[in-house]
Amino acid sequence: MAQSQEEILAGLADIINEETGLEQEAVQLDKTFTEDLDIDSLSMMTIVVNAEEKFGVRIPDEQVKNLQTVRDAVDFIHGAQD
Repeated sequence: MAQSQEEILAGLADIINEETGLEQEAVQLDKTFTEDLDIDSLSMMTIVVNAEEKFGVRIPDEQVKNLQTVRDAVDFIHGAQD
């Protein structure tokens, strides 16, 4: 069953917290991964792998560079669920 965007955001915030130590409240839709949240490419790949497992979706490598903001990731995951 597809999860709501709010559920995806909360799950993504948990994953980012585990990987970077950032507070879940800091993970908001309008934040960029690199500038606002200071997530490097290695951490981003770990976050992507964990998100794929958590949400049961596939995020192709060529898509990852298009995920600039938390909203981009939430929208992609939401759309990729069946």
